[in-house]
Amino acid sequence: MIEPPPHSPDGALEPGTLEPGALDSGAAGPGPRRPVSDAARALEVGRNRLVVAGLIIILAFVAVSVRLVGATCFTHREEVRVDHPVEAEPVTSRADIVDRNGQLLATSLATASLHADPKLVLDAGEAAAKLAEALPELEYQDIYDKLTSNKRFVWIKRSLTPRQHYAVHVLGLPGLMFEREERRFYPPGNLTSHVVGYTGVDNVGLAGLERFFDKRLKSSADPIQTSLDLRLQHILHRETAAAVEEFKALGGNGIIMDVRTGEILAMVSLPDFDPQEPGDAEGEQKFDRNALGVYEMGSTFKIFNSAMALDSGKIHLSDTFDAINNIHIGHFTIHEYHGQHRMLNVAEIFQYSSNLGSARMAVQVGTPTQIAFLTRVGFMRPVPIELPELGWPLVPKPWREINTMTIAFGHGMSVSPLHVVTAAAAVINGGIMHKPTLLKVQPGQVVPGERIVSEQTSLEMRRLFRMVVTEGTAKFANVPGYMVGGKTGTADKQRGRHYTNANLTSFVGVFPINDPKYLVMIMIDEPKPSPTSHGFTTAGWVSVPAVGRVIKQIGPLLGVQPVDEQRPDIRQALELEPGSKGTTVAAYSPDDDH
Repeated sequence: MIEPPPHSPDGALEPGTLEPGALDSGAAGPGPRRPVSDAARALEVGRNRLVVAGLIIILAFVAVSVRLVGATCFTHREEVRVDHPVEAEPVTSRADIVDRNGQLLATSLATASLHADPKLVLDAGEAAAKLAEALPELEYQDIYDKLTSNKRFVWIKRSLTPRQHYAVHVLGLPGLMFEREERRFYPPGNLTSHVVGYTGVDNVGLAGLERFFDKRLKSSADPIQTSLDLRLQHILHRETAAAVEEFKALGGNGIIMDVRTGEILAMVSLPDFDPQEPGDAEGEQKFDRNALGVYEMGSTFKIFNSAMALDSGKIHLSDTFDAINNIHIGHFTIHEYHGQHRMLNVAEIFQYSSNLGSARMAVQVGTPTQIAFLTRVGFMRPVPIELPELGWPLVPKPWREINTMTIAFGHGMSVSPLHVVTAAAAVINGGIMHKPTLLKVQPGQVVPGERIVSEQTSLEMRRLFRMVVTEGTAKFANVPGYMVGGKTGTADKQRGRHYTNANLTSFVGVFPINDPKYLVMIMIDEPKPSPTSHGFTTAGWVSVPAVGRVIKQIGPLLGVQPVDEQRPDIRQALELEPGSKGTTVAAYSPDDDH
């Protein structure tokens, strides 16, 4: 018989006893339950938690296993998607420069630059030796001096190549750090160095388009599309370089322009330089002969003298001038290079490039008219084009009668080749001058212009241009089917107050002259006699053939279709019509002395 547990007076159980009903009903039958201690209770709770944690881990492994099985057995490889984000390419802070067809002329790439904190360098001698080995273009002593300075920041080398970056990185030298920067790259290299220009180590434009458009290149991500055509640039560069080499010249330059819009399609100046390493350029390599250089251009100035005379209304194509007798004025004598020794009309003066005839035409028109005309075609100020390096024309002060005469045949006034090209394009395109530009003119874009000569004068000048190529001094530029016209120029170079036997030869060629579209000019500085030129160094033997080779190659690229030069409409358009107002003018006799 089981006795009831004793109770305390207030009805509570005695300590150490079980509460009523807390009996174990196990299989052994009814009996007294064992007391449960606190340690046993804690052990039970821990066991339960381990079981739950184990189940969670098992479920996680099962889920991963199922995912792997599904990915490997039931999903095609090409359908697997990458869930993590793809790192975007670094954004550069300077926009690209491209040619008219979208080809890269200049672009920026992220690079690493190496700098150091000398205070953190443990062994300056060892570090300098290892760096000099990894970067052999650097001198050990220069590196050592930087690593032992009292500064906390010194540049070791800017714009490392990936190979250089790796070579330094694996050295593991303390105190050396890399800074992310950008470096400008020029895929065409020397080909466009004078036009595109270059930047400094801090990515600031220092020359060419890089300098002119520096703010725009930094503020906009849109590339600057130039008017240049890399295909034409390559051809012009090659042929100009070939002429410089053949005649052992000091240098040369060339321009291709669309006469309808003023777009510069190609522009080359030799010698040139590597825009990646502009600091290595020597002498005149950085000098842009087209825009910065100003020269006495010789007989190409007869383009403007003839256009001025015809447009003035005072002179007509059939008017004749004395091309027999030299002009004596002051201590100077004006004479012919290869004289015809007879009276010449205006067309013949242009055809045979007569100095005497041109001088007398200018005097007939008058100095004020000459000054006004040359001002109108832009010869009194730098060319308005998108370049920072522009040459100021050199004009006579005071402008005397002798200046009027010599300027008529290209001496006594200096302008840049860009001046000549821009004005010549206006003379033959119908009489409208367009500002030259290095930016692409978009289709349908209206190009403003200013009339400088009448349409009739422009038509007459085209006829004179064509006659120079077919019957005059530029026969080597007569590319069949392309109707080339132009004007040669051979100027004696001036040193100090005296002229020398050194020449500056140039040729301005336009095609097709019956419907002018493109102009090509090449100038060669101090050509030497060559066997192919029979000892001559004049433009007809030096610059003219080079322009002819360029036109022959670029014509198809520009979509100019060759024509039958004997077609009646073409012959009629270029046939000279002297008119009936011819007069004979003999401005000076052999004994005149002014």
